[in-house]
Amino acid sequence: MKIAILGAGNMGLSFSKSFLKYELIKPEHLHLITRSQAKISKIAEDFPKSRISTFEETKDLDADLIIVAVKPQDFQHVAQNFQFTLQENQMVLSIMAGIKIEKIQKLLNHPLVVRAMPNSPTLLGMGITGYTAANGISFSQLINVERLLNSTGRSVYLEDENLLDGVTALSGSGPAYFYYIIDAMIKAGVEMGIEENLSQLFVKQTMLGAYHLINNSDKSLEELIKDVASKGGTTEAALKTFEDKSFKEILKSGILNAEKRAKELNG
Repeated sequence: MKIAILGAGNMGLSFSKSFLKYELIKPEHLHLITRSQAKISKIAEDFPKSRISTFEETKDLDADLIIVAVKPQDFQHVAQNFQFTLQENQMVLSIMAGIKIEKIQKLLNHPLVVRAMPNSPTLLGMGITGYTAANGISFSQLINVERLLNSTGRSVYLEDENLLDGVTALSGSGPAYFYYIIDAMIKAGVEMGIEENLSQLFVKQTMLGAYHLINNSDKSLEELIKDVASKGGTTEAALKTFEDKSFKEILKSGILNAEKRAKELNG
């Protein structure tokens, strides 16, 4: 399989590294396309055997799969200024937030589109990606796409494309929510007199341990919370403050606003 990536930014490059790491494609069968001439030399250091070019330089795409990894706000401009024409048998995989299959098909004048929403832990091969496909994509084509997506972590096929905006808000944006909470916890530690590097250690290891407990326990989240929050204790005092400040509702509201923004991106 030959793959071209339109938009060699963080996500496009992390996908590329995963494909090469698991030997799903040969380096010489990878074409990385960037909007910035200045980035080419740096990309070439990491991908010395692959073809690298700017959008302006790219007159044709010798690829079986074209991954669209530009910012959703830039997609219409990029699509209207392509110097190449997609071939009938080429497949498009979009990893842009919010932009629906129908709009991608219309702007590219091309029917074979798969839409996916990964998240940043794909950088470590620990991401999760929700994806769906247009009519006309064969089962074997979908299996090939899934194999590529699974090299970056896990993938889940969704029949209903509308759910991808929720996936965008939940897992696509999700890592930032955890970073935000971790940052608040670290700062609380510093305020209590714990050195910042030690506060980071305590919080990061706590987060890691909690994750493994969730994954390896048959208990519900409510039961796990009760295991820590003894009556009249310190955890109960913290949780009461969270409830009084409606922290859970604030968090849910933020995630729903992320979904709303994903829908707006389609225009």
